[in-house]
Amino acid sequence: MTAKRVAVAMSGGVDSSIAACLLKNQGYDVFGVTMLLVPYGNKAVDNAKQVTERLNIPHHVIDLSELFNERIIKPFCNEYSLGRTPNPCITCNYHIKFGALLDKAREMGADLLATGHYARIDKTAGGFRLLKGVDRTKDQSYFLYMLGQEQLEHILLPLGNLTKAEVKKTARELGLDSAVRHESQDICFIPRKDRDTFIRENIETQSGDIIDSGGKVIGKHKGLAYYTIGQRQGLRLASSGRRYIIKIEAVNNRVTLGTREQIFSKRLIANKLSWVSGIAPDVDNGITTKVRYKAPEAAVNLSLHDNYCKVEFEEPQWAVTPGQSIVFYLGEEVLGGGIIEDPEFLKRNDLLDNSL
Repeated sequence: MTAKRVAVAMSGGVDSSIAACLLKNQGYDVFGVTMLLVPYGNKAVDNAKQVTERLNIPHHVIDLSELFNERIIKPFCNEYSLGRTPNPCITCNYHIKFGALLDKAREMGADLLATGHYARIDKTAGGFRLLKGVDRTKDQSYFLYMLGQEQLEHILLPLGNLTKAEVKKTARELGLDSAVRHESQDICFIPRKDRDTFIRENIETQSGDIIDSGGKVIGKHKGLAYYTIGQRQGLRLASSGRRYIIKIEAVNNRVTLGTREQIFSKRLIANKLSWVSGIAPDVDNGITTKVRYKAPEAAVNLSLHDNYCKVEFEEPQWAVTPGQSIVFYLGEEVLGGGIIEDPEFLKRNDLLDNSL
């Protein structure tokens, strides 16, 4: 029986390198593919090439920079200009890695696309389930909630049952120390992780008022793109106590400060919902959620509507931020998620009733 051909998305880092190694050792016909996403992405290409040479597997570079700019960078900049805080890794996984790259890999003869994500896929009689990674400190299922049945059918996640420590140990045993050193950065298109410089060079900003929670003007901000909910640093205000950003209003170009207690939210709404199974969950209890990748998992009551959902937390959550993704779980399983929205925005656009 001919071995299945697997394309491994390789960045030159330890996770994708060990994913490729494990699959080769399991008998798959493996080749590496590296996405060229930004003009300064040659280092990742060089790192991946070194690893594929070490593993003695073919390596291909696929230029997706134009699509990446249109589908990821431009929307990211637009969201920030509106005072929202998007998660580009999630949309990149959907549109680029498990969208365009998966299509390209299959055109090249691959049966499957593998990545180094710490998550698991479970094939059942009813379809495919997306599960959390065994290593809870590295679980990346949050970033994959937009994937559906069509994608999961053609994906392998070899690291889902491993811990990060096990992966690094394997890499060193195989002499892939360079891969261990080359960890991927959070937002790959922001050079040197310098967000402020990226904003200054790519996003048009306009100064506006900073107000307190009572509506009094207490200062000026340098542009909404520089701020996010829960932020305390960089406000350039003299203050006798700690104040945090509790609201950002694009319509008024205004930032509101308040106390730490005012950052906590008991409820939220989300739209642009996506469900892994293809249909909304039919459960009344047991659902938990994360409002950002590093947030603790929280128990919720979920109320589904035509084009959005309402979420009520059992315990108030810190810094619920428009633009970020909320992801829903049922035990080990990722049900899906959506984009956290500003209720006022949805009401202005007749997308929400007035009950929240």
